[in-house]
Amino acid sequence: MQDSAGIGMAASVGPCASIPVEHMDFIRQVLDRVGDKWSMLVIAVLEGGPMRYTDLQRQIPGISQRMLTRTLRQLTEDGLISRTAYAEVPPRVEYALAPLSRGLNDIVKQLIGWAADHHDEIRTNRSRTGTTTASPTARP
Repeated sequence: MQDSAGIGMAASVGPCASIPVEHMDFIRQVLDRVGDKWSMLVIAVLEGGPMRYTDLQRQIPGISQRMLTRTLRQLTEDGLISRTAYAEVPPRVEYALAPLSRGLNDIVKQLIGWAADHHDEIRTNRSRTGTTTASPTARP
């Protein structure tokens, strides 16, 4: 499918209709990154201001050191958070939301709030169908 300028478009209608086909792979990568549970929680927690690594780990129950380190590195690479290292003894590093993530933060908070608001209903639906956890490989 092509628009009037001859650029291939991803879909004829819907949210993907205005996105050129050649951009879709990258957009899916970005959505995978910002839609990741740990990324969303890091972004939401950093709303309150800069935080040190150990403070982030305390604020996000269940995240391992490896996953927090990986998530912080990826979000920094994408320009969604900033990492500031201070020349002190002992060394101090802080992470903060970058300007690029300000609008994303509002979306993330809404999604987390929606999940919290509908927790009981979703849990009930899962127990009714015999599903206790979400599995990326499970098919209906």
